[in-house]
Amino acid sequence: MEQLSTSVDCVIFGFDDAELKVLLIKRNIEPQRNMMALPGDFIDVNESIDEAANRTLKSITNIDNLYLEQIRAFGNTNRFPISRVITVGYYALVNIQHYQIKAGHTAETLEWCSVNNIPPLVFDHREIVDAGLAILKRKVRREPLGFNLLPENFSLTELQQVYEAILGTPLNKRNFRTKINQMKLLIDTGIKQEKVAHKPAKLYRFDEAIYNGLVEEGFYFKL
Repeated sequence: MEQLSTSVDCVIFGFDDAELKVLLIKRNIEPQRNMMALPGDFIDVNESIDEAANRTLKSITNIDNLYLEQIRAFGNTNRFPISRVITVGYYALVNIQHYQIKAGHTAETLEWCSVNNIPPLVFDHREIVDAGLAILKRKVRREPLGFNLLPENFSLTELQQVYEAILGTPLNKRNFRTKINQMKLLIDTGIKQEKVAHKPAKLYRFDEAIYNGLVEEGFYFKL
């Protein structure tokens, strides 16, 4: 009887140059060596699924307590060409500038790729990416998730660009800023951008207390 194995695969989203990006690895092992894939690993017998996902993320970012959420299980019988493997997908949100990522033991290199230009991926990893992105698009209207993708201080333009990148559509500037201001979520830092070619914009940061309250109570951010 064929042995059943379980694994985790992580869709790590980041934001850079006004684009939503996903972190991919170039596999250095078979099967499908040299193909691009999601970071992942098999689950050890003595760890939970969540522990395996956090371990995988920490091995890449060297950071604990990232925003991490389960997508679902993926278990098509032919999803892995060598043996029967069920994987549990997770997605994480990271500030690209904050972390010095490093390749794990199954990766030759790491690469941030725009979600609008994802290369062919191994197994069913494109399905996992698409499922994670679909959840993110729904949740960004109910939780202020941009907090996890931006630097500590950011402009309103950068915040709008995050939402546009996630939702895949341009937003009306005036309407967006009105909605954000109504949420009372931002604190004016009193500082402005430096070394920019255009007029320096004000920089803001999230009010963590209000942010946590919105996450707990829930809301619908109609854009």
